Amino acid sequence: MTSLFLKQGTRYCLPLAGKTFTCNRVLGTFVTYRSLSKLYPSAEKAVKDIPSGSTVLFGGFGLCGIPESLISAISENPRISELTAVSNNAGIDGVGLGKLLNTRQVKRMVASYVGENKEFARQYLSGELEVELVPQGTLAEKIRSGGAGIPAFYTHTGIGTLVETGGIPIKYAKNGDVEIFSQPHCTGVFDGKRYVMEESISGDYALVKAWKADELGNLVFRASANNFNAPMATAGKVTIVEAEEIVPVGELKPDQIHIPGIHVHRIIKCEKNEKKIEKLTVRQDQAGEAGLPAAMQKRIRIIKRAAREFKDGMYANLGIGMPMLASNYIDPGITVYLQSENGVLGLGPFPTRGEVDPDLINAGKETVTVLQGGSFFSSDVSFGMIRGNRIDMSVLGGMEVSQTGDLANWIVPGKMVKGMGGAVDLVSASGTRVVVTMDHCSKDGSPKILKRCTLPLTGVECVNRIITDMCVFDVVPGKGLLLRELASGCSVDQVRAATGCEFTVASDVAETF
Repeated sequence: MTSLFLKQGTRYCLPLAGKTFTCNRVLGTFVTYRSLSKLYPSAEKAVKDIPSGSTVLFGGFGLCGIPESLISAISENPRISELTAVSNNAGIDGVGLGKLLNTRQVKRMVASYVGENKEFARQYLSGELEVELVPQGTLAEKIRSGGAGIPAFYTHTGIGTLVETGGIPIKYAKNGDVEIFSQPHCTGVFDGKRYVMEESISGDYALVKAWKADELGNLVFRASANNFNAPMATAGKVTIVEAEEIVPVGELKPDQIHIPGIHVHRIIKCEKNEKKIEKLTVRQDQAGEAGLPAAMQKRIRIIKRAAREFKDGMYANLGIGMPMLASNYIDPGITVYLQSENGVLGLGPFPTRGEVDPDLINAGKETVTVLQGGSFFSSDVSFGMIRGNRIDMSVLGGMEVSQTGDLANWIVPGKMVKGMGGAVDLVSASGTRVVVTMDHCSKDGSPKILKRCTLPLTGVECVNRIITDMCVFDVVPGKGLLLRELASGCSVDQVRAATGCEFTVASDVAETF
């Protein structure tokens, strides 16, 4: 918005720098006008005025739907530094936000899951980078609320964990001590249930990637590249869009537009549209499985048993890692609707090489397919389904599970940082059955099923069933673990020796998988 001095009573046409402007209102002898053109000639010019110290929201999930050109332009402008970067992920080494980490332009990272970036982990654990880890669904809602002008909200996600009590390391000292911890959250009680209060997030700038944009800034996203792009597009004081295709006004049908142009301030044509695939994953046939390493065959054995948990018509969510394999072993006689928190409902098996699509990934950043009748949506909508108890069952991985069903699966303080991802949200949904799949013991032989978890918790008393390479446990509220099934070749005594807590044995326990 700009003001010009005008002679009162005179009508003016206001062309400037080759652009057309429209008068909005006359203020005495001044008129304010707004540029009708949001098009910028390059990514470099679109980001050049971002001041150091800005909070910048970056759309995308993994490498899917990231604003590659805009990130590259920032990385090539050393004047832009000390950024607070808000993104679900931190890219990978040298790609996506990994570029800005390499150039040391990020002071603080606000993210959900950062497990694939070794340089990120190095900078965080050595005290070079501040990191604020947030549950994925909470992050999506913080951004959506920020764009909607809502300063804070309550959620059950994180109750009973460090999310509520504080104590998550934000900044390490060079000697490994923690300089900055996360602070405790305010809590409230509604209908007898405890919730934490979360403050919303808005950015000085939001950088997003669209499939198509028209000249007014109306946006359309493609497949799972919607993800965090949609909520972030609404939450920036200045939203900058890089689009794969810019079309004339009127070409996009109004009922197909995901984000209306009122939220968008600058648009560029995508300059670097590499669309790298973080985890190219293709379908394996049974013969291919036979040639896999023994450790992978053990995981497949676990997940084949987990696939028997699916019931016809069920809506289910699969966590990253081992649980993702379950989509390949669903009984063909039943229909299961698999939801992925990055914005997909109706996941199918991994693709053949000819079906691979970089815009179609699951929450583990693996290439996937979508079944007939599937749908795509943004990350905030996805977690609305999860918090709203629309998901019947969630299958997750685990580092530790306690005898009362507490789960730990996201961090080893001072050693390994993966991030919370969506697991904290998934286990906080009271109407969702939680099944954990994991190795029974760690690589050093120590038990992973314990009386009490030693690692920071993902959720409290949230696990219903544990499936390992040795057995199946049920968590019985108020009583503890019940051994229900044995893996082939395993005995009750062997399970007892490998388990770090007491359990009872079902009268009909038998080898079932």
